[in-house]
Amino acid sequence: MLAYLDQIKAHADPERAEQVAAYHKVDRPYLGVPNPVLNDLTKEWRRELEIADRVAVADSLWRTNIHEARVAAAKLLTQARIRPDDTVWDLLQSWLPEFDAWAVADHACMAMQKRLTADPTRLDQVEQWTKSNHMWTKRAALVATLPWTKQNHPKPEELECRDRILGWAASYVPDREWFIQKAIAWWLRELSKHDSQRVVAFLETHGANMKPFARKEAGKYLRAQSE
Repeated sequence: MLAYLDQIKAHADPERAEQVAAYHKVDRPYLGVPNPVLNDLTKEWRRELEIADRVAVADSLWRTNIHEARVAAAKLLTQARIRPDDTVWDLLQSWLPEFDAWAVADHACMAMQKRLTADPTRLDQVEQWTKSNHMWTKRAALVATLPWTKQNHPKPEELECRDRILGWAASYVPDREWFIQKAIAWWLRELSKHDSQRVVAFLETHGANMKPFARKEAGKYLRAQSE
């Protein structure tokens, strides 16, 4: 497994690593490897590794706690078609308690999005995240379900999922944590591009209790549509 970490380290840039560490403000090792490089590396790894090996490599990279290694671990598992994918889903879920910064969490959530759209029954498990005392786990429930904001012609079952997730967002409104309010706004903003009526209804009911910045961001595209 060290060979994969060594491939990442081969592109290390100490000066850039200092800048990245200062930007993310989370105490962990940084290598200063740009995301496009990680994209190229993990794309090649996905081609050459079977699912079981891919899971093992991702697990190993994540355990290093190195920023770029964790990003690469998530990218390695970000693919629409993975069969079977239960081990992938289980590994992704196991990372939730260790989420502590938006960049790594968002990359992992992108991998989760693929697994959720592949098997929407997993939303039952995601609903448990919404009850977590860990802010980043709660946030992941909205970031990982962003695909349900994007359908222009949703099927009835997709609308049920959309309304279910909007219910989670509504339950988050009293939470004053900035990242939670930002996640609510993100979900609503993306949904407004495809289903403005639901967003308007949500804001009419809950907008007054959202933080002003979140309410404004959620309605960003609604204003453009009304002009």
